[in-house]
Amino acid sequence: MSSRIAWAEGAGRDDGRPKLHAVTPRRPAVRVVVLAADRFVRTGILTELRDKPGVQLLSSREDAEPEVVVAVAEPGPELVELLTPVPRAKLVLVADEARPAELWTAVEHGLAVLVPRAEATTARLLQAITDAHAGRGDLPPDQLGPLLQGLSRLHHDVLAPRDLTLSGLSRREADVLRLLAEGMDTAEIAAEMTYSERTVKNILHNLLSRLGLRNRTHAVAYALREGMI
Repeated sequence: MSSRIAWAEGAGRDDGRPKLHAVTPRRPAVRVVVLAADRFVRTGILTELRDKPGVQLLSSREDAEPEVVVAVAEPGPELVELLTPVPRAKLVLVADEARPAELWTAVEHGLAVLVPRAEATTARLLQAITDAHAGRGDLPPDQLGPLLQGLSRLHHDVLAPRDLTLSGLSRREADVLRLLAEGMDTAEIAAEMTYSERTVKNILHNLLSRLGLRNRTHAVAYALREGMI
């Protein structure tokens, strides 16, 4: 019998036999590490999250590759120092009045959810962990505005002069990938974009090399998965 099926006990036996009901499988717990410069604050957060369903607390950031990092920090140098990169982890930051430079530092380290310290209840932290793990972002409105303004400045001052977009692709690269995704070959893409076939091949070669992708199929799949095209 499948582990997702359980016998119903007691009621509902019209034919004298127990009926089957589907049982929703339990999701694996999210691996979480808690960071804080103040050890008493860290102990408090750990106490709040310990033994909560859906959360597996790790003793350190090197333990079992955490999926979510909960970092508690005061604005300023402490926040920057605390946020040591954790590969592939999403960041839940508990802080107040983060300045734009500090907010960008958090974004560089995988920021997904920013929770004001006054709102850091057990329920709010658990929701933040769930949202971060699922890829959902959540920033207070007073922090979202400066972040969007910063993205606009980044595009205008840094990316656009280099023919790059916020997706990390140049406009030519994005156009080539879109046409590849539509099933066109090199000759058809060259004709559509009024480039030579060699130019199209060079665009693809540079893209594959920069992103560490294996071939054109891998590039299209990566771009679709990451929402680049």
